[in-house]
Amino acid sequence: MKKYLFFVIIGVLFFEMNTTAQTTQERGSSKVKIGIAAYTFRKFDIDSTLQMYKIADVKYMSVKDFHLPLSSTKEEMEIFKQKCAAHDVIPYALGPVYMKTKEEVDKTFDYVVRFGGDLLIGVPNYELLPYVEQKVKETGIRIAIHTHGPDMPLYPDAKDVYDRIKDMDPRMGICIDLGHTIRWGGNAAKDLIRYKDRIFDIHIKDVTEPSKAGKTCQMGRGVIDFLPVLESIRIIDYKGVVSLEYEKDPDAPFYGVLESIGYLRGALDILFN
Repeated sequence: MKKYLFFVIIGVLFFEMNTTAQTTQERGSSKVKIGIAAYTFRKFDIDSTLQMYKIADVKYMSVKDFHLPLSSTKEEMEIFKQKCAAHDVIPYALGPVYMKTKEEVDKTFDYVVRFGGDLLIGVPNYELLPYVEQKVKETGIRIAIHTHGPDMPLYPDAKDVYDRIKDMDPRMGICIDLGHTIRWGGNAAKDLIRYKDRIFDIHIKDVTEPSKAGKTCQMGRGVIDFLPVLESIRIIDYKGVVSLEYEKDPDAPFYGVLESIGYLRGALDILFN
């Protein structure tokens, strides 16, 4: 199936390159907000990172604190926003941020309020969830709790998050990491549909095998069949961002990012047209 999809994508892209002058049809991929999780560029400063977003023509960034520290002042945040705007990049979410104490919850929510954001990707300890809900109610900020598969005991999958927040404020939600879902042994396509009302953010990646030993790889080269996953995104009419989180090659991630973004766009062009 994957080899078939690869050749179909190449055919579609070749066709589009040769028919641009004859058609004004909207690309299917333009119907989905494509982003990149800034963790991908953890070894790069913000200026280099934004240049890579510009070259990849990706407009949405989930901001990590190594590019914008939690201690940043409003003035520093404004400079950061201006840099993003100059590269036509929208910082749509802050995080993931890990929170182990009430003081860390306070600091994190103050950070998002100071930034003027409305979506926090967070990983609070289980016992802090009632306090996090209180902060959500006080600030109006939504939180998307990031899933981590087999890598840590907190929030292995969307079911674990949902079971803990289902009776809480509806602004308590999920950032589903599709690669970690597969490494956990879950079904990413079904989870997207099952928990659609609480999925506020999606991190997408391919992995080398469906186990804890699985590592991030270029999309289309790993074990994930993305057709049913992307079809689920279409079925639920997901309005949030689908962010590539490319953990491979931290010193030189850009070629893998370009390959993965191209694969994602090609698959979306097929499914959404």
